[in-house]
Amino acid sequence: MIISASRRTDIPAFYSQWFFNRIREEYVLVPNPYNSRMVSRVSLNPAWVDCIVFWSKNPAPMIGELNQLRDYKYYFQFTLNSYGPEIERKLPLLTERLETFKSLSDKIGKERVIWRYDPIFINEKYSVSFHKDAFARIAFELKDYTDRCILEFIDCYSHIRSAIAKFNINSLKNEAIEDMVSAFKEVASEVAIELNTCATKIDLVHLGIPGGACIDRNLIERITGYSISARKDKSQRMFCNCIESLDIGMYNSCFNGCVYCYANRKCYDKIQRNGEKHDVNSPLLIGRVSDEDIIKDRTARSFRIEQNSLF
Repeated sequence: MIISASRRTDIPAFYSQWFFNRIREEYVLVPNPYNSRMVSRVSLNPAWVDCIVFWSKNPAPMIGELNQLRDYKYYFQFTLNSYGPEIERKLPLLTERLETFKSLSDKIGKERVIWRYDPIFINEKYSVSFHKDAFARIAFELKDYTDRCILEFIDCYSHIRSAIAKFNINSLKNEAIEDMVSAFKEVASEVAIELNTCATKIDLVHLGIPGGACIDRNLIERITGYSISARKDKSQRMFCNCIESLDIGMYNSCFNGCVYCYANRKCYDKIQRNGEKHDVNSPLLIGRVSDEDIIKDRTARSFRIEQNSLF
């Protein structure tokens, strides 16, 4: 089993104490995003968890406690952009986040800290030229601290269109994408960082940038030291190459304040109210179990493929 923590919220930034409590108790309760009364009990027993994939823009609160994960294999998807505070409203300064990235890499190894330059969009302030310069600056900072960068271009989901329209945020045409990533590729080659794309409709293989997987079979097998049987995750977007995982986060609970966020579907007041319901000792990320909840055990199994000896 692969745990995703989480595509829906920033657990390392805001809920690390809760997460480590869940690790100690070896289970977590996860509501169905479409019917919150239907709740899955997910085992976090190390025998069943092959790998944990963390997603974060600021995992600083978690770094000092990673020794609590000594029985688990894990890696981080760490997003670093150069957008201003009008776009990413609650994040620390980029200089601070770069230092956090380096500290994390020093602690767990650069293979296990993936840089995400994501999402890429343009407007009057954030032009193609801006992104070429911003990517290069970050890449040279991270030269010795990661060996991979994942690029993703903005998806203008219907529920975020009104928010991004206020900043005239637009997706890129194919010609602009190729111009931009050609410059990215030149820089990445210089600093020995591999480039992949995430769920991107345009094929950039001819530029030396293949489609990647954020929840990546090859990386997980290297980290765990064994082969796994996980299949492609059919619940993700059409062009996503990730293998199957189980997400333990909840929507409308991230305080990073990014205007483009697909995971916060309501106003910021809703997120604040959810935050007030958070209890670090609850098995639920938001709120506590009620008598109306229907809790069912989620089947837990390792994806490990047992190798039979030939001798």
